[in-house]
Amino acid sequence: MKNRSKHWIDLKGVFFPIVIFVFTLATSLPARSQVIEVEAIGFTVSDLDNSVRFFSEVLSFQKVSDVEVFGSEYEHLQGVFGLRMRVVRMKLGDELIELTEYLAPQGRPIPVDARSNDRWFQHIAIVVRDMDKAYEQLRKHKVRHASTGPQTIPEWNKGAAGIRAFYFKDPDDHNLEIIYFPPGKGDPKWQEDGNALFLGIDHTAIVVDDTEESLKFYQDLLGLKVAGENHNYGTEQEHLNNVFGARLHITGLRAAKGPGIEFLEYLAPRTGRPTPVDIQANDLIHWQTNLVVRSVQTAAERLRQGKVSFVSTSATEIPESSLGFKTGALVRDPDGHGMRLITK
Repeated sequence: MKNRSKHWIDLKGVFFPIVIFVFTLATSLPARSQVIEVEAIGFTVSDLDNSVRFFSEVLSFQKVSDVEVFGSEYEHLQGVFGLRMRVVRMKLGDELIELTEYLAPQGRPIPVDARSNDRWFQHIAIVVRDMDKAYEQLRKHKVRHASTGPQTIPEWNKGAAGIRAFYFKDPDDHNLEIIYFPPGKGDPKWQEDGNALFLGIDHTAIVVDDTEESLKFYQDLLGLKVAGENHNYGTEQEHLNNVFGARLHITGLRAAKGPGIEFLEYLAPRTGRPTPVDIQANDLIHWQTNLVVRSVQTAAERLRQGKVSFVSTSATEIPESSLGFKTGALVRDPDGHGMRLITK
């Protein structure tokens, strides 16, 4: 464990300065929808075979594709020179995840002291039919806790009352969530009859420093719609996030299709660290959410006018749609979260 975190600790003096992403929105940019669908939610893993076993055996995901790619197009897309990567897409219900192992060059592990209020935090919320049975399944496989145990949102919180949730870790320490929606809460499809324990992905959650600044990116530039807001606090929230004194402003956004994107703004404590300024796509803290747009070039130009930070050198054509899309461009939101614009 000591060696695993050494690279991050040695660089601490330069690795966690305040990340500054400039978003200057021109008044000439009218709000219009760029995003058709929130598609696969992806992240970088260290051992793809191990991760595939975890998501299939523990959480019932099914592998749908497995490719190995290299070349200049992928280097320009991901911003990593000399890369060779293996990419597996897996499905649960209607939703997809995308796991990427960089065979070369390998990136850095997640810091051992990472917390749920650090601004690189991201997770996927996996919907379950029965929280107690799902938690029992995780315990059976000796999955690492992030929460102390499943938490139930109390009755005073009208917007989320009765929802049960639990945070845990995958083999690389990525945060994941299982979530149970009682009747009347969440998408009605989660109440449909069936026998499956794990149903699909409701949303991906990201920590943001300032909700209004993030809305300029996701709502004003990309056209996602706010689906709801809530303020969560109290002992249940503290033990869910494992952050003492946690008080959150939560904002859910959605496109016409696919999982939601949920902002977690920590009103308290304000001690979360910013995303490292030199984060790369091969580092294990890197996530990238695929956003399907009508035209990557058009969406990219709009984001450039908004002074958004680009990882890709330009809109990149992918040979033979090997990654499941024809054109892509990877950008970072105000807090450094990776969003990849794609056309199929």
